Amino acid sequence: MSESEDSKPQRGIQSLDNTGQLLAALADAGRPLSLGDLARAAGMVPAKAFPHLVSLQKIGLLARNADGDFEAGVLALEMGLMALQRLSPTREAEPEVVALAHATGLSVGMAVLGPLGPTVIRLEEASRPQHVSLRVGTVLSMVNTAIGRTFAAHLSDDVLTQALAQDAIRMAGEPVNAASLNKHLPRWRQIREAGIDHAVSRPVPGIDTLAAPVFDHTGALALVIAVMGSSGSFDSALDSDVAQRVKQAARRLSWRFGAQPVST
Repeated sequence: MSESEDSKPQRGIQSLDNTGQLLAALADAGRPLSLGDLARAAGMVPAKAFPHLVSLQKIGLLARNADGDFEAGVLALEMGLMALQRLSPTREAEPEVVALAHATGLSVGMAVLGPLGPTVIRLEEASRPQHVSLRVGTVLSMVNTAIGRTFAAHLSDDVLTQALAQDAIRMAGEPVNAASLNKHLPRWRQIREAGIDHAVSRPVPGIDTLAAPVFDHTGALALVIAVMGSSGSFDSALDSDVAQRVKQAARRLSWRFGAQPVST
C-alpha cells in the first residue's frame, strides 16, 4: 500500500458506526439508560436504535437490567477489565504531566505511595528557570507537604496509620502519634472536599505547590500530580486557574484509569 493510499480516510460500515454511537452514549452517561434516553443521547429515534441494541445484547456488549434499562453486558465488562489490566498508570500519566508543564509553565511532579511513603517518580522541569529542590526519589512528608497530605487524605485508616509512623524520616517530616493526629484531620477532610491541596512557601521557602489525586478503577488512590513554582510567579490559590488545570488533568487520568466520576 502506497503512502497516499495509507493516508486516505478508511471507509467503515455505516451501521456499525451507528452502533458505536449508542455504545459511546451509554459510556458517557455512566449509568443504565432506557431505550428512549439512550436513543436520544445517540441522536437517533428509538425505532432506529432498537435493532442495534438487540444485536449488542446478543453478542454480550449490552444487557438489560430488571427495569428494562440498557447497561454494559458481560463481553463489555470483560473487554473493559482487559484494558484496565494493561494500563500502566505511570506510563499513561506521562503525556498528561508533560502537557500540564507546557500549559502552566511550571514544574510538574508525579508521586506514588512507595515502601517509604509518597515518592516522586517523575519530574517535568518548568520552561523557565526556578529553584525546586524536589528530585526523583524524594520521599515526602504526609503532613507537611501538599503531595503527601493528598495521599494522607485518601488512604484507608490502617494504611495511613502505618505510613504516618515513618513520617519523621521523610522530607519535611515530623513525628506523628495518636495525640498529634487530630490536628491534621480537618486539613485532610478539606482536601477530600476540594479535590486539591496547596502548600505556600513551605516546606521549601519561596516555592508554592498545588497537588491533586488520581484514582483507579477500584476507587483507590493511584498517584498524585502536582505543579510547583516560585511564590508569586503564579496564583496558587485553590480556586485559581492553575488549580483548575491541575484538577482537570487529575480527572482525565482518573477517567482513563476507570474511576467513576464524582457526583457534584
